[in-house]
Amino acid sequence: MDTIPSPAPLRRRQLALTGLAALPLAVAVATSLDASIAEAQQAPKPLTLTVVSYAVTKNAYDRIFKLFSDDWKKKTGQTVTFRGSYGGSGSQTRAVIDGLEADVVSLAMTADVTKIQQAGLIKPGWENENPNNSTPINSTVVAFVRPGNPKKINSWRDLDNKNVDVVTANPKTSGGARWNFLALWGAITRSGGSEAQARSFITGVYKNADVLPKDAREATDLFIKRKQGDVLLNWETEAVLAKQKGEWTAPYKLFSPNILTEQPVTVVDKVVDRRGSRKVAEAFVKFLYTPPVQKIFVDNGFRPVTPQGKAYAKGRFQNASFFKVSDFGGWAGVDKKFFGKGGVWDQIFASTR
Repeated sequence: MDTIPSPAPLRRRQLALTGLAALPLAVAVATSLDASIAEAQQAPKPLTLTVVSYAVTKNAYDRIFKLFSDDWKKKTGQTVTFRGSYGGSGSQTRAVIDGLEADVVSLAMTADVTKIQQAGLIKPGWENENPNNSTPINSTVVAFVRPGNPKKINSWRDLDNKNVDVVTANPKTSGGARWNFLALWGAITRSGGSEAQARSFITGVYKNADVLPKDAREATDLFIKRKQGDVLLNWETEAVLAKQKGEWTAPYKLFSPNILTEQPVTVVDKVVDRRGSRKVAEAFVKFLYTPPVQKIFVDNGFRPVTPQGKAYAKGRFQNASFFKVSDFGGWAGVDKKFFGKGGVWDQIFASTR
């Protein structure tokens, strides 16, 4: 006769079996939790930032990228590498609008950043996100002349001479060339001349420019390496770097009055939000105002904007009476008036070609 187990031992056996069945689940949960904790304790995933800039910033950014990567790694444990893209500011602006993915843009003028904003890639108000209207560096326009200055080029007026071959980049593709144009315009209008006189003067200067290189770096190569032209109008930065590299030993001329150029930097909101790179990109932009970076900019020919940077730069740059684009009403009006379709530049170009 079979014996039927009493209810109590049966329940104990069922509970024991249930506990054994639940054990693998508990182990799995614990293992998953341990993995999550370990993952949280690990350094963030490596990230590559793309910085799209204009031609003459490359030397400075090569040093700044490494400095930021080392500093960020030390602070956060995250490895950040950089991809730099360089060219004429106008061309770079169009490339970003057309799909070149940039986490950060560092361009030659506010007008170029505004175009990217108008394309829906950068949020309005970007100028207020960092000091000095999100502009960490300044520069100006200088004239390279041949050794001994055989054409006696000592002022803006000397450029309007049919015997002087001028080299300057194309304002349609180069931000630096637009600053050159405004420097020439202001040389007349900020000295008591009329706009008609400024137009006549600039027309004479551009008649003396046989070719218009696409960007500032190409203009420098044309003048120095290919020995074309009697005078080169370009960034002060280019003059400083050429002397540092031993490519150019003759003094450069800083004519007065002159324009103080302003080169903004900002994140590209649509890109950083999609890629998850906003935190690093914003930190990089702020990093440009730190004393070590401002020194790098100075060493590469840019005028600093912070008190510490200006103290470091004391005595390194020539003085002039400066005006700004705001003296012409700001970039919105300037871009339309001078460089928009059918604007002053188009009219002058048509009359010189």
